[in-house]
Amino acid sequence: MDHEKYMKIAIDEAEKGRGWTNPNPIVGAVIVKDGQIISKGYHKRYGDLHAERNAINECKENLEGATLYVTLEPCCHYGKTPPCTDAIIENKIGTVVIGSNDPNPLVAGKGIELLREHGIKVISEVLKAECDSINEIFFHYIITKTPYVVMKYAMTADGKIATYTGASKWITGEKAREHVHQSRHHYAAIMVGIQTVIEDNPMLNCRRMSSSSNKNEEIISNNPIRIICDTNLRTPLNSNCIKTANYIETMIATSCNDVKIQKPYIESGCKIICVEKKGDHINLEQLMQRLGELKIDSILLEGGADLNFSALQAGIVNKVQAYIAPKIFGGKASKTPVGGVGVEIPDEAVLLKNQKITLLENDILIEWEVDNVYRNR
Repeated sequence: MDHEKYMKIAIDEAEKGRGWTNPNPIVGAVIVKDGQIISKGYHKRYGDLHAERNAINECKENLEGATLYVTLEPCCHYGKTPPCTDAIIENKIGTVVIGSNDPNPLVAGKGIELLREHGIKVISEVLKAECDSINEIFFHYIITKTPYVVMKYAMTADGKIATYTGASKWITGEKAREHVHQSRHHYAAIMVGIQTVIEDNPMLNCRRMSSSSNKNEEIISNNPIRIICDTNLRTPLNSNCIKTANYIETMIATSCNDVKIQKPYIESGCKIICVEKKGDHINLEQLMQRLGELKIDSILLEGGADLNFSALQAGIVNKVQAYIAPKIFGGKASKTPVGGVGVEIPDEAVLLKNQKITLLENDILIEWEVDNVYRNR
């Protein structure tokens, strides 16, 4: 049997749940019997049934002796839903083919062991790299208990994010901007600094348009939680984020403990997260711990130059997304993606690896992982 063929289909199924399952992983499942696919399923939303149970429930045929392909090791513990291993055993599925091993301590090999104890053949690590890559957020979060952070920015070919007057709309084209909104749907939260709110007054919501012939059809999206890093709590109360806090969950991370200053934000629907200062700004490492406790597994960082540098300096950034436009702004006073004091010598640079390049009409998206050598030093 072509295990890789069916695992690729399971990966496609898993992707259907991206943006809806946080902080759970995205998982896809395919059931094959007598060389034919008899059912498919995926984890649709956090709290709902897992992929294996959805595929089993959708199947109208006898599952005895069938082969189940699943991108992640089946769970064997009670959480918001019953163990998937129970359903596999009860339906007498003969073989289970697995892509990724689950690093969750509640599973971590126990699911495979339980299946084998019941006489089910288990084949593991089929397309492991591909299955691992679709759950980089979950793997990071379940191991570290802190969010996976992606630093995103758009810049010109000469590395500018705005002209010397501060104008920045628009650097990239429409397709690149649509891609940003698609990315926003994928992450649990989007984070900016106070200066971005003051200067740009963004909505920080997710608007995805259909790729069908009806270009004006907006796709239902999951708005990420909005997080504003505001050390001294001076976000304008008439800003778009505050005015819509009752509709889109909004958090303000601050070192201001004054309840009188906090009150109007809370009355507007915001959640205040108090963290200590580190230097002149909030302690980002402490903030990540707090957000992890709130089950926020991932953050798209769309901050300005100073917040970007602070995040890199704090070692919280896991990935960098750079949208590059074929334009040149020039100007000594024009802003760049990363500010702060910078590094003193080249050997102190933030190291990036495993680049991925995507063409978006005239623009280019380059994605890198932040090297662990840098993050751990």
